[in-house]
Amino acid sequence: MKGSTMTKTIDRRTLLAGLAGLSAIPAFGPAMAQAAAGNVVLYTSNNAQSVDAILGVAKDKLPNVKISTITGGSGQLLRRLEAEAGKPQGDLFWSSSANTLGAFTQLFEPYASPEAASIPAALRHPQSLWTASNVHLVVAMINKNQLGGTPAPKSWKDLLAPAFKGKIIIADPANSSTAYTILWGIDKLLGPDALKTLAGNLTVSSAASTVLRSVAQGEYAVGLTFESNAYAYVAGGQREISLLYPAEGTFSTPEFQVLVKGAPAGATAKAAYDLLLSKEVQIALLEAAFRRPSRSDIDVAKHADLPAMASIKIFDTDETEAAAKREEFLKRWQSYLAPK
Repeated sequence: MKGSTMTKTIDRRTLLAGLAGLSAIPAFGPAMAQAAAGNVVLYTSNNAQSVDAILGVAKDKLPNVKISTITGGSGQLLRRLEAEAGKPQGDLFWSSSANTLGAFTQLFEPYASPEAASIPAALRHPQSLWTASNVHLVVAMINKNQLGGTPAPKSWKDLLAPAFKGKIIIADPANSSTAYTILWGIDKLLGPDALKTLAGNLTVSSAASTVLRSVAQGEYAVGLTFESNAYAYVAGGQREISLLYPAEGTFSTPEFQVLVKGAPAGATAKAAYDLLLSKEVQIALLEAAFRRPSRSDIDVAKHADLPAMASIKIFDTDETEAAAKREEFLKRWQSYLAPK
């Protein structure tokens, strides 16, 4: 039977207070690195830049550990872990939102990493089933060359206009926790009627990476995604690409990593888990992949030209409710997409 999440609602005030109030701890310890050896299998939904960033740090900090990666959508990989539960093949899963992980808690091993001491309590599962590796913001990725004379959107409501029909792309929320976070948030912010209207304007892709590529290459004007994914194109010099933080508010969600129950690599898997939460890795992810850190001891402005959190309006959502009502919501979403 699938479990239920015990993660509390994470509001912006609680998160910012936690990040401000924690003090720094020593970086990833050399003793752990020297003791760790062997192979670790990492199931990851993250992009190549993010994976390369952690592998680069691992080469230096865990020289005797080989990390192999299996990539795919978060929902796809979690269902794979479920199918393998009798004989686990993976050691770590990185990463997804609590609204998706909550349906798979029976697959996870509690682990309180020493690195979690510098991560706010609001970003850790109370029973240590997962810990946040970073914090995401939802954005609309805009290609101004594909707007076709339509004014650039400034809000979620703007995207409901008939002028945007067929110009917006999003991933499948059944396979992508990114898409699920976005659509759940819009439903809570604007209501079911608005979500149904938006569904009529959207194209749904089976892969989250297609959303980014399609907007960057000019196939769509708007892609709904996470800030870290879209900002890479801005940083890469594509002047036609911009990021919209909608006027009504956007959604902030931590992305978590988990230790697989019965992980074949045992203690070495825990060492790799610790590495993913380390200051070195989170700085590498911020600089290479623009992922906002979960740790309290990293000054984002020193490493990336991202807007300050204080300048962005956030609409808080309940991750626990999103996890509990996932199947119900996905069924309703599918009904909005059904041909008339």
